[in-house]
Amino acid sequence: MIKNSTKPVDFTMNGDLRERVSRQMLLRELGEEGQKAISQAHFLVIGAGGLGSPAIMYLAAAGAGRITVVDSDTVSTSNLSRQILHCTSAVGLNKAVSALEAVARLTPHCVVTPVTDYADSIRLKTLVKKADVILDCTDNLATRIAVSRAAREAGKPLVFASAVRFTGQLTVFDPTNPASPCFECIFEEDDASNDVKAADVGVFSAVTGIIGTMQACEALKIAAGIGSTLCGQLLFVDALSMRFDTIKVGRRRRCPTCGQLA
Repeated sequence: MIKNSTKPVDFTMNGDLRERVSRQMLLRELGEEGQKAISQAHFLVIGAGGLGSPAIMYLAAAGAGRITVVDSDTVSTSNLSRQILHCTSAVGLNKAVSALEAVARLTPHCVVTPVTDYADSIRLKTLVKKADVILDCTDNLATRIAVSRAAREAGKPLVFASAVRFTGQLTVFDPTNPASPCFECIFEEDDASNDVKAADVGVFSAVTGIIGTMQACEALKIAAGIGSTLCGQLLFVDALSMRFDTIKVGRRRRCPTCGQLA
């Protein structure tokens, strides 16, 4: 694990940071208090690939004070068409370290902590407990389940997304909401269709940008305490026809994680 050497965010919202986020603070719904909450929040982003790239950049640009980025993978040339966090010179570099460098180029006000080794379920529990908002930007079912269980156990809001081919999905799991489902309420572990990977079937580059940016939007609203989230709803995006649809989702009685609570 390597820590960013930049100074912590200025929570008094003075100077350069205030100028950077001045247009955002003009929003009546956000204001200075909401912006301060974003700057004091600790975001945990698991995965610095197609979804994590835009999510991390928009969190940092919006004034996030701390972001922990978890990714044990290295940047490859095939990533560069959609993983905009990374550049050609980063090929071969660990993605979490590349994220630190990219954010440092963007803003000195965000402290990025890269976690470069594989985060198993035990490590995830530790990381989740230290964060305020979790973003699942991973691409495999086993990790998604582990992240969801850790977030639910810690009582932390989780912004989940996936992107493959021309489609994307997005929702929020919020353990503080008694009606909120968890990941396993919606996606069953033994259903192979829930583990389709972009590396196997492809993904349209801009789709990851659309969905990852929407993840950042939900995470920032949660941190600021504004608006309403997609908790209890699953958003579907079909970029080929540019259609957005949502369905209601709820607890599954036989969910292995929270079914007994349904």
